[in-house]
Amino acid sequence: MSDFAALPYRPCAGVMLANRAGRVFVGQRLDSSADAWQMPQGGIDPGESAEEAAIRELGEETGVHGGLVDIIARSRTEHYYDLPDDLMGRMWGGKYRGQRQYWFLMRFLGDDGDVDIRTRHQEFRAWRWAELDDLERLIVPFKRSLYHAVVEEFRPFV
Repeated sequence: MSDFAALPYRPCAGVMLANRAGRVFVGQRLDSSADAWQMPQGGIDPGESAEEAAIRELGEETGVHGGLVDIIARSRTEHYYDLPDDLMGRMWGGKYRGQRQYWFLMRFLGDDGDVDIRTRHQEFRAWRWAELDDLERLIVPFKRSLYHAVVEEFRPFV
């Protein structure tokens, strides 16, 4: 048993942003050379609700503000993932073993011109719309089961 097992999970919110065609926003992280894509997500600040964090993170990562989305669904429970051994103790100052995330399905009401990943808090080097069934394959392996669960929960609403 590693010392990391006693660490807490970082509280986060994630966004599945679906366009009118039922495709989902994914971005390719700036800080990784891997050909991995992910949906917007990030930490919940003290005093912030999960929904507030989701809308803030969406804006920080995609340039899409809350007026351009409708919240369709919120995950019934938090979803968890553990960091792989090679990242444990390095990410987030070594304070967390992974993340616990509430997820929100949001319908994008804008058009592609409203997406601008070159934000003040830029996290993505590229973005695209992906098919729902491709999301699990696109994410880093240690988040695949979480993405599978989120896709299955939100599939009826996308």
